[in-house]
Amino acid sequence: MARNIDWTLYEKYLEKIAPLALKPTPVSRDVPLSYHPQVDDYAMSGGMDITRQGKRWLLWFGNEDGGKTVTLIARSDTIDERVNEAQYIIDPGFVPGGLHISAVVANLWTAPDGRLFMFYMQSIGHFDGRGGVFQTICENPDDKEPEWSEPERIWHGAALNKPTVLDNGTWLLPISIWPRSYLNTEARSDRHMDLNELRQNYRLFTEVDKYRGTNILASTDNGNTWEIRGNVKNPFDCTFDEPMLIERKDKSLLMYMRDNHGMTQTESIDEGRTWTTPVKTPWRTASARFFLRKLASGNLLLVRYANPNDSENRSDLTAYISKNDGATWEGGLLLDERNGVSYPDGFQHPDGRIFVQYDRLRECGEILLATFTEEDVLAGKNISETVKLKQPLVQSRSASQKAVL
Repeated sequence: MARNIDWTLYEKYLEKIAPLALKPTPVSRDVPLSYHPQVDDYAMSGGMDITRQGKRWLLWFGNEDGGKTVTLIARSDTIDERVNEAQYIIDPGFVPGGLHISAVVANLWTAPDGRLFMFYMQSIGHFDGRGGVFQTICENPDDKEPEWSEPERIWHGAALNKPTVLDNGTWLLPISIWPRSYLNTEARSDRHMDLNELRQNYRLFTEVDKYRGTNILASTDNGNTWEIRGNVKNPFDCTFDEPMLIERKDKSLLMYMRDNHGMTQTESIDEGRTWTTPVKTPWRTASARFFLRKLASGNLLLVRYANPNDSENRSDLTAYISKNDGATWEGGLLLDERNGVSYPDGFQHPDGRIFVQYDRLRECGEILLATFTEEDVLAGKNISETVKLKQPLVQSRSASQKAVL
């Protein structure tokens, strides 16, 4: 039962602690045992990339998908090596009053010059209405002792997916600022107020309301500085957006976004400054993160959900290829038919193989790896004889015990 709340006093408290979410949290090597996968019993996919010397960096989220989420990172000498523990952590910790600053959204990306970038979000609780994307850079990701730079806050919102480099050298980073309806439950106590009451009375961060939706940050100096370039609002049942974009052969941009019932798409002909009104994609798929990337061949790769009986079910994770910049998609290599698979991310190896990681079940679940080639996707089967599916990368205690049984 909700109680009467002095909203003036409550907002004063939130305003007082809000600046704490702006303080950068350095990458730490002091990873508590409680976030060991076998102890945490939770594993949510973040992303991965490969370095110039072939080392794999993997990022995932521990504890929960909520206000107490932490970001965990591990490096491996081989691409398909299993991870037993995190080597690095981003945990912003608690603020006075007991609320936790989450690090619930993050990604890894190897820039053209070989530096490894990590973008991560900080927010009071799961989402405080503003969020904030921080950037930290590893100049020596292949060295024995990699070092991460002091994180720098580059804008509001959340950046779950990798940047795209245009042919002219400009970097574009898609960032989403979630709707106010996603205000978190951690910014209050269940004993004191209900969530609807919070959303109706919460007035902080109204200055970012005009940016809610998907935003494009651009860098023309290799990530040293970023500026807001464009904004697009999803007219459908919007959610976290989780946008991904590519540059087509005619220099126009194609961007996909998540909504609550699948995916939408929009286009830009001025390098992301303006965008067409989003429309639904021709296919039906689940509301979840997808993976879009341009391959070395110039063709596009899309990994999404393709359950033939229930299109909104997170199952039947499938890879497709487009030879015409996304006008049509061919093939269809089924990576995992099971329920509860989500959040793919990956890269293409210099030898042409494609590596995609994703999670299954998360709580008491695992992070898995799929390896295949472009030809396998087009054929819809293993013709390269290199396809490997459902390879465990990170397993919670429960998942590993099930694997033994």
